[in-house]
Amino acid sequence: MPNRLRAWLAAVVVVAGAGAGTAPQAYAEVGAETAAQGVTSARGAQAAPKSVTVDVSQDTYLSQASPAQEHAAHTWLSACPSTCDGKVGSERQALVKFTVAGLPANASDVQMTLKLQAARTTDSSVAARKVSGAWTDAATWANRPALGTTLATAKGLTSGEDVALDVSAAFTGNGAYAFAITGTAGAQAVFHSAEATAGDGPRLTVTYTEGAPGDDDESGATTDGPLPFTLASTSKLRASGKKVFAHYFPPYPISLDNQAPASDYYARNYLKPEGESGKHSAYGGLLRDRPIGRSPLSGEYVLEDLKTEVRQAIAAGLDGFTVDILSVSSNNWTRVQNLVKAAAAVDPGFKIVLMPDMNGLSSVDSATLATALAKLASSPAVYKLGDGRLVVAPFKAENRTAAWWSTWMKTMKDAHGVKVALVPTFLDFNKNRDAFASISYGFSNWGNRNPAANASLAPNISRAHTMGKIWMQPVSVQDSRPNQGIYDEAGNTENLRLTWKGAIDGGADWVQLTTWNDYSEGTQFAPSANNGWTFLDISSYYLTCFKLGCPKVTNDVLYLTHRVQTAAAQPTYAETKLMRLRGGSTPARDMVEVLTMLTASTPVTVTVGGQKQTYTAPAGVSAKTFPLTAGAVSVSATRGNALVAKSLSAAEVKARPYVQTLQYYGVSSGR
Repeated sequence: MPNRLRAWLAAVVVVAGAGAGTAPQAYAEVGAETAAQGVTSARGAQAAPKSVTVDVSQDTYLSQASPAQEHAAHTWLSACPSTCDGKVGSERQALVKFTVAGLPANASDVQMTLKLQAARTTDSSVAARKVSGAWTDAATWANRPALGTTLATAKGLTSGEDVALDVSAAFTGNGAYAFAITGTAGAQAVFHSAEATAGDGPRLTVTYTEGAPGDDDESGATTDGPLPFTLASTSKLRASGKKVFAHYFPPYPISLDNQAPASDYYARNYLKPEGESGKHSAYGGLLRDRPIGRSPLSGEYVLEDLKTEVRQAIAAGLDGFTVDILSVSSNNWTRVQNLVKAAAAVDPGFKIVLMPDMNGLSSVDSATLATALAKLASSPAVYKLGDGRLVVAPFKAENRTAAWWSTWMKTMKDAHGVKVALVPTFLDFNKNRDAFASISYGFSNWGNRNPAANASLAPNISRAHTMGKIWMQPVSVQDSRPNQGIYDEAGNTENLRLTWKGAIDGGADWVQLTTWNDYSEGTQFAPSANNGWTFLDISSYYLTCFKLGCPKVTNDVLYLTHRVQTAAAQPTYAETKLMRLRGGSTPARDMVEVLTMLTASTPVTVTVGGQKQTYTAPAGVSAKTFPLTAGAVSVSATRGNALVAKSLSAAEVKARPYVQTLQYYGVSSGR
């Protein structure tokens, strides 16, 4: 095979045709857009993106029907499902290789797009996947390489036109890469190979922004701002086919009564045991945290507060909210409508995914729900796929049968002219996936909130992809519910990091942060009184990894997390309903965690209850824990004689708290 390396760059890609499942049309556009927008550089200047295209170095295809035959000399590449053009056991896979070299060390916001030119017009569906096994152009079906996770999908080929597949999630810098594209449905997909005398063979386009001078300076040049890296522009983040939403829970907006935070409804009734006439006294008050307070506003404060939350989410890099629709007639329904209105006013590109809550809506009939959601669907801020279908992601979808949902979708179409892309969010995915497969665009699970339960997330993602569906992966911080008397052991930020890792490594298509603001379950990511922006800031880093590849750390930031009591400590207030560890959870632990994101290896000093401990944290991202004891908690990092970051927690650890408080508090040195 010819070795055609253009300029100084080449790359390794594998194209194959089995097992990934077909995503619907709108998802096919995930790799069609390349980064054409400039992003703000580490020094604040607008850096122009650079783009390099590389021709294929080796390619071939494999045929299940001819397991020992080589196809390296053919002028076409073929990919087809196991039942190919009506023939069972005739799967085909195409293999393509490149090698990436010469990218600058400070390249950021990298987007890799694999381009394949169709040789025929067909209704074929293909999916780009990683490849975990080695191969050469002498490969046959009998010795084909193992395939990995799905990166992108496409549907519909037009002769002479390129199919663009975004394989950015696999980028790790210069070096070898292995990706897969599987034929998942429809007719055999045929592409021009490197041997073609007419048409273009496979190409890889790498687009990146070269950082400002000093970004690759190993002495530790830093940037300003609260984050440990430069967050890509909103347009750049939204150009990614991977989406990140946060679950919005209407009962807990920024303010319930437009009063000063010291005396508002949260302070009077939710945070005190005696609040709401003692309704919550058994468990020491309904909540342990609240949204960051603000002074009373004039005018339409409800809408203004919702606009603030939309802006906060945009600033963190989120694509939108999944909004929990608890009813279609109460104050919560009014808040849902106002949230849609707020998103449309601030930025219609920030999308609201409709999530009817099938616990709260258990008594609502199909026609009533259809009328309510169709009303919301007219807003430009409500999320629709590229083909115009309205995305609806019902919480606990299994509370109604698949047949009920099928009838409801027909009502939406026939009575309101609204086609629906259903993404059911199950409490039990594996029990319900088969029943819902024929009516669903994708799947999601509500998920768990402890590391033990989140140790293996890839199988669900793989099952969804095999069934031809997208997967929305839940990402969570923690879970602590005083009124239900239960909590999960999150392990400081371990659960947060583990669920993000599962989404990234497993090749999830979308992410749902569970939750933005359900303070009654202690699952909030939103800027809060106890945590500030800590958990949202950490997620901005992993969100970037998910969408664009992990960014370089250019600012020294320390994240400190701890509880204000040991797990077994008894409160001084006479609670009669204490939280117990959820069955199957990670065992309870009493630790302080320091999560460091550093530009260079740095000595870090942690003080817990007057006891100092110093260790050297490496450059990049790392976490270290220390025993929790009563007293103040702080952390600092000193490089040479210069203090580069420090953070003092405002929450002191008590031997006996006033009320049982098992949420982790977070603080960032960047804010």
